[in-house]
Amino acid sequence: MLPRKGEYQSLEITEPILPVALSVAEDENPLKEANVSNTTKFHGRYQDFMEMYAPVEVVAEYIGAHKSWFYRCAEPMKVQPLGENGYALVIGRFGSFGYEVEPKVGLELLPPDGGIYRIRTIPIPDYQPPGYDVDYRASLQLIKNVANDVSANVGEITRVEWDLDLTVDLQFPRFIQRLPQSLIQSTGDRLLNQIVRQVSRRLTKKVQEDFHQSFGISFPVKSQKKR
Repeated sequence: MLPRKGEYQSLEITEPILPVALSVAEDENPLKEANVSNTTKFHGRYQDFMEMYAPVEVVAEYIGAHKSWFYRCAEPMKVQPLGENGYALVIGRFGSFGYEVEPKVGLELLPPDGGIYRIRTIPIPDYQPPGYDVDYRASLQLIKNVANDVSANVGEITRVEWDLDLTVDLQFPRFIQRLPQSLIQSTGDRLLNQIVRQVSRRLTKKVQEDFHQSFGISFPVKSQKKR
């Protein structure tokens, strides 16, 4: 459950974003004035799924070849290659209390281990995140499923289940630190939930569409309406 909007909470997402990290443009970085020992931890665990109208083997082939689709599905985020299986992402901008931040993060998509695909944070060379630390741990698992609606004649369905464990330690500037800690915590937790929900929906839709188009598979419209 997301926290209810309080009287003093004012959140505005100004560009599409991903639940990964928080950073500030270096030329306008209010964190330079912050107390380096004063950080706030935000944490969330999330689960969801998407359906692919193809056998497990076909879906596994697609996911394993992420270099061919990750850039397309990540748009409008800016993506650069980072090592063999990694990507550096510039996420966008969002803000609260007059404080605007711009996420940037390195992610590595690991090869499957025991049928589990994992994603983790990795450092971006020559980049020092200003005032934050992020721990992003996600996993995907392919579950063989049979279509319930036989009349639809859609054949075999693979259910892609994912979960995310996300922790962000953020060092706020002094003008934010003056606010009540409970307000900072509730606002940050709510924002984190809002980011995850918004981005997971968008990425789910784009990955589903890209997969089915890539393999020339019909994709029922009702299947796009996941949570």
